[in-house]
This record gives sequence, structure tokens and C-alpha cells, in this order.
Amino acid sequence: MDILFISPTYSGAGGIGPHAFRVAEKLREHGFNVELMKVPHIPVKNFKNLSFSFFGTLKAMKNSKTYDAVHAWNVPSALIMKKIKAKKKILSVHGVYSKQVSMLHSKITSSIVNSKESQVLDWADKLTTDSKFVQSEYAKLGKIFEYIPAPLDSKKFKNINASEKKNQIVYVGRDSFEKGIDILRNIESELNTSVKYCTDLDWNEAMKTVKESKILVVPSRTESIPQVIKEAFFLKIPVIATNVGGIPELISDNETGLLVESENPEQLIDKINKLLDDDQTQNKLAKNAFEFINKNFSWDVLIERYMNLYKS
Repeated sequence: MDILFISPTYSGAGGIGPHAFRVAEKLREHGFNVELMKVPHIPVKNFKNLSFSFFGTLKAMKNSKTYDAVHAWNVPSALIMKKIKAKKKILSVHGVYSKQVSMLHSKITSSIVNSKESQVLDWADKLTTDSKFVQSEYAKLGKIFEYIPAPLDSKKFKNINASEKKNQIVYVGRDSFEKGIDILRNIESELNTSVKYCTDLDWNEAMKTVKESKILVVPSRTESIPQVIKEAFFLKIPVIATNVGGIPELISDNETGLLVESENPEQLIDKINKLLDDDQTQNKLAKNAFEFINKNFSWDVLIERYMNLYKS
């Protein structure tokens, strides 16, 4: 079976691109022929997605091959997907795209996206998301998304060799407003530890840093399902995250992690400093989270659902 993946990127410590890359790897192990379409873009705000879609569409129009399936891994990729010849077209999203755009871009851009989003989603034969929250948000618009969790590949962690635990907490993700990194920077002087920011490290280095840290902090203003939370769970690192988007699907407060309200720096300071001094709670959260992630998000549990996505 010939499948074409379309994503703005396939690398980095987090996001939908690395997820697409991991799915491609696993499908190849099961006999699928997966091609990754690579498209240049202009790395400037307000031009990144536009240029990606433009150059990708030009590339798609020159591609005469007919695929068994084409899989677009975010809404801008759908513009390219539309021009690809394929028996089946699949679109996956990690968040509600119009809400992400409204937070990051101008009112004009947001208005355009809001008016076109429903039409773009209709270009796909199948819609999927890894978040029940996103699934429910799109259901309000009359769009039916299949919920397929993003798996965690435990084999990838075998080569993560960390030094001894350091007196630090860690942030992993983009240096972007919606991720709330500015909130963490603004409270750093009031924390009883240092903060390590992993905004541009490759995955192995980022995971090494997580493993060396006492707590992973996810201060996002909006989210789907951050893969880094699952990764911290597997590494038995306690997580403090905001109660937004799909994060509560992973974190049951005081069971698999700690939740704080978004844009509440005082609460975040209090939770971090208290957990740093509470080894018993750290150990409890880490143990529960490790059991949760292995039970619900391993490839052994989810591989059939991914293969059936292309076969059905």
C-alpha cells in the first residue's frame, strides 16, 4: 500500500510533525510504503503556513502518482492534500485550528480561517484527532472526527542516557505565546529551583534533559494532547500542567500529575515549589503516570487502529 504523508515538519521535540514521522516508521515496519512529502516554507510569522501551502500545492500539482492514501497532518497540509491523486484522503489535527489562529494572528487572518475551516475539512474522506476535547469541539461544528491516540514508542527511550538528577524543572516545546513559555519565564525568580528550556533541542537531547529534571512544567494557554507529557510519564518525571484542552485526558489531578489554571502564575509558583519539597507526592505521581501511559498509549495497544485507518 502506497501512502503519502504531508506535514510542515517531521522533526523536533514535539508537535504533530514528529508524531507523523513516528507513525510512518511504525507503518513501514508492518509492510506499508510511506513517503514523506517535504516542502520548503518561509520561517516568518504570518507567512510560514501560507508559504508551506503555496509551495506544497505547486509540488503536488507536479506529482502525477496516484496513492492508495494521502494523509495530511494539519489544516495547512490539507490544501496540498486536495491536489494529490489518492483513493483515500485523511486529515489529522492536534487542535482546533481556528482557535489556534485566533490566538496567534490578526483578526483579519482569524476571520478568513474561521470562514474557510469547515470547507477545508470537507476535502478529507476521513478526519482524525488524538484528543477527545478536539473531537468534541469539532462535533459542535457538525464535523465527525475519529479519536485515535498518538502512541508512545517505548523502544525510543532505550538510548536516553541521562546523568544524575539535577535540581531543575524543565519546559519542552516551542517558544510561542500559546505555549505559555512567557508565564514560566516571568515567575522564574520566585521558584526554588532553576528552569531548563528545551525549545530547539532534538528529541534525544530533550528527553535526556527531562529525565535529569525533577518536574516537567507545561504552562500552555491552549493545547491538544502534548506528547511531551506522555514522554515524561514514561520517564517517571512528575508533571504540572494547565487545565486546558486535552491535558485533563492525561492528567487526573493529584493522581497522574498536578493541574493549574491557565495564566495563574501564583498558583503555578505554589504548585511547583510545594512539589519540589514533597518526594512522596513526586513518587506517587510518577508511579501512577507510568502505569497509565503503558496501559493506554503503547503501540501494542494502538497499531491495529492505525493500520485499519488506511485499509478501511
